[in-house]
Amino acid sequence: MVRFEKHKIFWQILLWWSSWALITFLLTYGLESTERFLRLSVRSLIGIAIIISLNIKFLLPQLYFQKKTGGFILAGVVLLVLVSFLLFSSLFPWSDWFHPLPKHDGPLPREDESESARRAIMRIREVGRMMPFVLTFLGSTLIEVTRFANKKEKEAIHSEKEKLETELKFLKSQVNPHFLFNALNNIYSLSVMQAPQTSESVMQLSEILRYMVYDSNEEKVPLESEIAYIENYVNLKLLKDSRGMDVQLNLDKSSPRLMIPPLLFIPFVENAFKHSKIENLRSGFIKIDLKTQNGQVQFKVQNSLPANGFTKDKVGGVGLENIQKRLDLLYPGDQHDLKIRQTEGQFDIDLKLSLQ
Repeated sequence: MVRFEKHKIFWQILLWWSSWALITFLLTYGLESTERFLRLSVRSLIGIAIIISLNIKFLLPQLYFQKKTGGFILAGVVLLVLVSFLLFSSLFPWSDWFHPLPKHDGPLPREDESESARRAIMRIREVGRMMPFVLTFLGSTLIEVTRFANKKEKEAIHSEKEKLETELKFLKSQVNPHFLFNALNNIYSLSVMQAPQTSESVMQLSEILRYMVYDSNEEKVPLESEIAYIENYVNLKLLKDSRGMDVQLNLDKSSPRLMIPPLLFIPFVENAFKHSKIENLRSGFIKIDLKTQNGQVQFKVQNSLPANGFTKDKVGGVGLENIQKRLDLLYPGDQHDLKIRQTEGQFDIDLKLSLQ
C-alpha cells in the first residue's frame, strides 16, 4: 500500500492505458495491423499519462479537494480538449506519425451523403477518439476521491481514538478525590474504633490503587480483576454508613479468564453512586448485575433517581457519552449493545458485550 501511494501516478497510468490497449487490440486493429495498433497505443499512452499526471498532481488537490468543484469541472474539460487537440490536430509535426495509416477509425461517408452527414460522422469520430481520455479522467478522479475519503475517515477515526485514549489515560491516572478522601476518613474512623474490618479496608483501597496505577495500563485484563475492582469500590463506599445502604451486587465469577479492557464497567458504577442519593435509606438503591455465558457478558446497573435530581462528587470520572464512544471503538458494530433508560425514579444501564 505504501509503495502504491508513492507511485500512484505510474500505477494509474499503467492501469488505464493497459485496459484501453487491451480493448483496442481485441476489438479493432491489433490482429489486422500491428503498426496501426502500436501507433494508437502510443497516442493513448501519451494522452492518458498527461491527463492522469495533471489531474492527480494539480486539479484534484488544488481545486476539487479545496471544494472548488466548478473550477475543477471547467479545468477538466479544458484539459481534455487541449490533450485531444495536441494529439489529433494536423497542425503539429508529430501528427504525420499518428495519422498516415492504412485504415480509418470508422466507416467513411458515401459520396452521395450530404456535407452535414459527413460533418456529423467526423464529430462522432472525434468523440470516439476522446473516449479513452474522458474515461481515464473520470476513473482517476473516482479512484483519488475514494482514496481521499478513506484517508480522511481514517484520520478522523485515529484522531477520535487518540482523544479517547487521552481521556482514558486521564481516567486511569486519577482517583476521584472525594472517593479517596472519604475512604481514608472512613478507614481512619475504623482504626480509631479498632474495628476488625480496618485491615481489610486498607487492603481493598490498596488493591484499587494498584489496579488503577498498574493493571489499567494493560490493553486487556481478566474479568476477575474488573470484578474485584468493583467489589472493592462498593465495599469502601459502604463504609460511610453503618446502618447499611441498599446496594445489591450480583457478579458472575464463572468466567474469570475472559479478557476485557480495564475500567470498562466502573464508570457506570460511579454514575450510580453519584446520582442515586444512596444515603436515603428509604428510597435510595443500587443494583449491579454481571452475567457471562458463551463469551457474552451482560452488565446491568439500576439505581434510584430522586425526583428533584441529585449529583454528588462532580469531580472525577467520565460521562456516559465518552463511555459510548469508547465502546464504539473497542467493540464496533454488533459487538456491543448499550441501552440507557430513564424512568420516573429509576435509571437503568444495560450493556451487552461479545468477547469472542
